[in-house]
Amino acid sequence: MTDSSHDYDHLASRLREDGCDVEAVAASLAALVIETPSWGFGDSGTRFGVFPQAGRPRDVFERFDDAAEVHRLTGAASAVATHFPWDAVDDLGALRDHAAELGLSFGAVNPNVFQDPDYKLGSVGNPDPAIRAKAVEALIECVGIATELGSTAQSLWFADGTNYPGQDNLAERHERVVECLSQLYAALPPEQELLVEYKFFEPAFYSTDIPDWGTAMAICRRLGDRARVLVDFGHHAHGVNVEQIVALIAAEGRLGGFHFNDHKYADDDLLVGSVNPFALFLVFSELVLGGGALPRLTIDQSHNVEEKVEAMILSVVTLQEAYARALLIDREALAQAQGDGDVLGGYELLQRAFQTDVRPLCARVREQLGAAADPVAAFRASGYVARMAERRGGVRV
Repeated sequence: MTDSSHDYDHLASRLREDGCDVEAVAASLAALVIETPSWGFGDSGTRFGVFPQAGRPRDVFERFDDAAEVHRLTGAASAVATHFPWDAVDDLGALRDHAAELGLSFGAVNPNVFQDPDYKLGSVGNPDPAIRAKAVEALIECVGIATELGSTAQSLWFADGTNYPGQDNLAERHERVVECLSQLYAALPPEQELLVEYKFFEPAFYSTDIPDWGTAMAICRRLGDRARVLVDFGHHAHGVNVEQIVALIAAEGRLGGFHFNDHKYADDDLLVGSVNPFALFLVFSELVLGGGALPRLTIDQSHNVEEKVEAMILSVVTLQEAYARALLIDREALAQAQGDGDVLGGYELLQRAFQTDVRPLCARVREQLGAAADPVAAFRASGYVARMAERRGGVRV
C-alpha cells in the first residue's frame, strides 16, 4: 500500500465514522468544472509595465495548449473562458477544432469594450449615442462568436463610469446601460445567458456605472430571466462579506457565476486562496448549501510575477480542496446549531470541515479522472516550461 493510499484510507475511515458519505463527496468533486481564463496565460503586469516570460503563448491557440496542460494534470479545468478581441482569429472553426482536439470546451465569452479610444468616457454608458451603438454592435458580435464556438454565456464587465463630479448625469448613465443591455439581451439565442459583473471602482474613480451587486441585480431583473449576476472576489471594498452576497443572490435565483482570485488591497488578481483561504471556503460553503448545480466557476487571476501555467494549476488544486472541505460540512448539525442559537457550535462545525486535510481525497479523485495526484509536482517534473521556452521563445525570468 502506498503512502497516498494509506492517507486516503485513514481519511475516508474517519469521515465515515462522522457520518459522511465519502463516495458522494468524491462524485461531486469529480464533477467539478473550473473555467480557466485565456487571458491568464499570457504576459501581464501593472500600469507601470508588462513583464514578459519565457515560453508565454503567442496566440490563442497556444493559450489553449497551456489550458490543456492544466486540465491534464488537474482533471477539473475542461472549459476555457475567452476574451474578444484579445482572442480574435480569422477562422473560429479552426479554434473550435483545436479546442476539441485538446479535450477542451468553451466557457463564457468576455467582450472587451474598454480599450478602444472611443470608450474613453464609457461604452454602454457613454453620453454619445453613436459610441453606445458601436459598443452594442461589438457586444452582439460576441454573441455570434459564442454561437460559433459553442459557448453558452456572455460575461459582461464594463469600465464605464466617471472620474469627476459633474462629468455626467448619473441617473441617465444608468438608463443608457439598461437600454444598451436590453438590445443585447434581445439578440441572445435561447441557449445563451448574460452574466452581469460589478466592480465598485477602477478605472472609474468617482462613480462606476455598475458598482455593486444590487445595481447588477436591478439590471438583470429589468432584462429577463437569463440575465444573472457575476461575483468577483476582488470587486469589493475592504470588509465586505462576499459569502453573504453569494447567499443572497443565490436565494433570489440570480447567481450566474463567480470569478475566483484573491486580493490584499483591491482587485489585485492574486492566486486563488493566497491571502484568505477561509473566505474562499466560506464562499464554497454557500455555493453548495442548496445542494443544486453550481454556478459557472471561473478563475480570473493575472498577476505579474508568477509562472502562469503553474499558477493556474495551483489555483485549480486550491479550488478543488476548498470545494471538498465545503462538501464535508455536516449540514444537519449546522442547521440544528443555528436553530438552537448555538453560536460557537455552528462556528466549530465550519472549522472542523475547514481544518480537514482533504488532500488525500482530492488526490484520489484526480487519479480516478486520469489526472495527477500531485499536479504541481507533476508539472514541475514534466519540463513543460523549458519545452515551451524552447518552442515559443521569450524572455527568461
